[in-house]
Amino acid sequence: MKKSRRNHSPAFKARVALAALAGDKTVAEVAQHYQVHPNQVSTWKTQLVERAAQVFGADVAEPPELSPIVKELHAKIGQLAMENDFLSGALGKAGMPSAKR
Repeated sequence: MKKSRRNHSPAFKARVALAALAGDKTVAEVAQHYQVHPNQVSTWKTQLVERAAQVFGADVAEPPELSPIVKELHAKIGQLAMENDFLSGALGKAGMPSAKR
């Protein structure tokens, strides 16, 4: 059975990053408390520190609009991912070993 990825809300990420930034607990203790990997806590903490100026209206340019080529490539990636999943399932039903191993 495939374990799905957990998607954390921005509020949860901020709460974890602020707890790590407070400094009263180690990153490992914060990670254990919130049941996330210590590397993830460190990443969120770094992102919070790097983007804190945006909260107070620092002059940050809007991200540029994706070009039509990039949009087309993203669509192709999605299509290929769906085809791979379909074919992997079909191989499994046919009794052949899956290529996802």
